[in-house]
Amino acid sequence: MKKLLLAFAGLMLVVVAAGCSSNSTVATTNGGKITKDEYYDEMKKSSAGKSTLQNLIITKVLEEQYGDKVSKKAVTKEYNKYKSQYGSSFSAILQQNGLTASSFKKNIRTNLLTEAALKANKKVTKANLEKQWKSYQPKVTVAHILVAKKADAEDIINQLNNGGDFTKLAKEYSTDTATKNKGGKLAAFDNSDTSLDSTFKKAAFKLKQGEITQTPVKTDYGYHVIKMVKNPGKGKMSDHTAELKEQLYTKWMQDSTVMQKVIAKVLKKGDITIKDDDLKDILAGYLGSSSSSSK
Repeated sequence: MKKLLLAFAGLMLVVVAAGCSSNSTVATTNGGKITKDEYYDEMKKSSAGKSTLQNLIITKVLEEQYGDKVSKKAVTKEYNKYKSQYGSSFSAILQQNGLTASSFKKNIRTNLLTEAALKANKKVTKANLEKQWKSYQPKVTVAHILVAKKADAEDIINQLNNGGDFTKLAKEYSTDTATKNKGGKLAAFDNSDTSLDSTFKKAAFKLKQGEITQTPVKTDYGYHVIKMVKNPGKGKMSDHTAELKEQLYTKWMQDSTVMQKVIAKVLKKGDITIKDDDLKDILAGYLGSSSSSSK
């Protein structure tokens, strides 16, 4: 669906062209003019043009069926989250991706509409929850000291075991410039986090509150000494139903097989008619061949 949103954002030129009067001129050159009909005929032959039409149809039916589930406030909240995350570089990142604040908000809205469609068309079962529970870890907070050599990490562990102060040692030895002056503290994370190395997470989740790894943890960045700052414990599955559901929906949103089935259900409810015979199978990937009538 991320690809769908990017395509939707990057190919809105087709929509502009479609708004022109019948067979009006889109552009002029020394060699002659390019009409709307010429442009349309070329675009509908291209994968980019077909992708754009797919996205427009999907967005229309999502809006019709789930528009009341996504408020302007929810879109703004999500937008501000990204804006805060990227800070002063946010505008540059939008520009690099061919987006404006307005088009990015449209992408966010489409994403939230898609999420609403997923939740309406695929319910979480007890079996789903039990499977997710096996890999579930609650949000924990750790601090780490990163060094280049294993021997240095072993020396730090030895110092800590003999009463050394983790915060002071992080400031003195850690090569992680983002955390060394914060006692090595990282943002809280759980099992669904994708930004941290899997080996690092596995070692961290084994620690009880206050514990320190007794052997260096090797990742592509070097050797880590990890301290568990806050670990609430896993507890019972029934205490974490909401988090498990959110993790499942997040995972399914990134699963093309799941999302294809969801979008297919949405499209079937959309009463779609394709009026151009050349494009009548544009939704075949979701609904099979001859998926919509042409009139």
